[in-house]
Amino acid sequence: MKSGTNDIKVIAYYLPQFYPFPENDCWWGEGFTEWTNVVRAKPLFKGHYQPKVPADLGYYDLRSADTIRKQVALAKEAGIYAFCLWHYWFGENKVLLGRPLELILENPDIDFKICLGWANESWEAKVWNSGGKSKNKVLMKQEYGGLRDVTAHFQYVRKALIDRRYVRIGDRPVFVVYRPLQHPDVVAFMSEFNRLLKESGIAESFFFIGHTKDDAEIDVIKNLGFDAVNVVRIGPYRYDTGVVRKIAFKLFRFKVLKQPLVLDYSFVSKYFIKKDVDSRADVFPTLIPNWDHTPRSGRYGSVFHNATPELFGRHVDEAIEATRNKKENILFLKSWNEWGEGNYMEPDRKFGKGFIKVLNGCLKKNHFNEGIN
Repeated sequence: MKSGTNDIKVIAYYLPQFYPFPENDCWWGEGFTEWTNVVRAKPLFKGHYQPKVPADLGYYDLRSADTIRKQVALAKEAGIYAFCLWHYWFGENKVLLGRPLELILENPDIDFKICLGWANESWEAKVWNSGGKSKNKVLMKQEYGGLRDVTAHFQYVRKALIDRRYVRIGDRPVFVVYRPLQHPDVVAFMSEFNRLLKESGIAESFFFIGHTKDDAEIDVIKNLGFDAVNVVRIGPYRYDTGVVRKIAFKLFRFKVLKQPLVLDYSFVSKYFIKKDVDSRADVFPTLIPNWDHTPRSGRYGSVFHNATPELFGRHVDEAIEATRNKKENILFLKSWNEWGEGNYMEPDRKFGKGFIKVLNGCLKKNHFNEGIN
């Protein structure tokens, strides 16, 4: 990357849910993966782009190191700096979907930066009745144990922290917490994680990043001791009364008539970046190429309709302009491969490498991806 205080680094969230494992077999049927929802998706309104079919990589299996190598090659084409792999530590040494991380660590030739995000929430099966009410069945409960559990959690992530490819800010390993306000004592958790890190000799402390979808939570999270906050404005209509007024009829159809919430990407993407907030040194905003939750939730899902590489490029340019003067200029990208949420950068049959090429072009135009290999 170009030297200087405002070099931008794009860190893409990475979903490991693309291979079968026993718990999913039990809950959903043998062989279930995220692809199961993707394949069976149907168009729910005129012009609805479904199903979304992967192109270059096909319906891949993340038990293959070669698949990850191909993903990395594409991410480099996009100018992406690192993957933030979600890991699922439920407490009491219960971990799911850990194989992709293991493969990366077992194969040092996969030359790409990584960091970890703790997806600290229970897994639920959401079932809607005829009245549109959801009854959620807990499949795997997120538990928060005492010091013994925190120590076991640290030992689990330690194998990644000592890897040369792990992302650091300064000399501090980056660690993202998905639901910081849901943790009953996140301050004690961070304190113990830092103590264990220092005791291990890896680094003096973590660079903790709290994740949120609500601007109102930024300072709350910061005041807990997080070094920065990643804000993901995937649902700005929830918090901005002006937006709610503009889409009142769509919300009525969504909440009362039980139809998908369809928002044009050209409209909703205007609210992904807030310059006055995102210019803060302790706020890392998020790039959002697309969104369509209907493969998972059907007519109870939301859709950012007509998302295109061109419109995504305008969004990327706006994000770069809002954040270009930071010393630590990090943009998260949601997401690299959330196919079940229609939220991905990987090539599909309609756009090919369109989103990848656009992101690369925006970074290159601003001289931010020189030297990435």
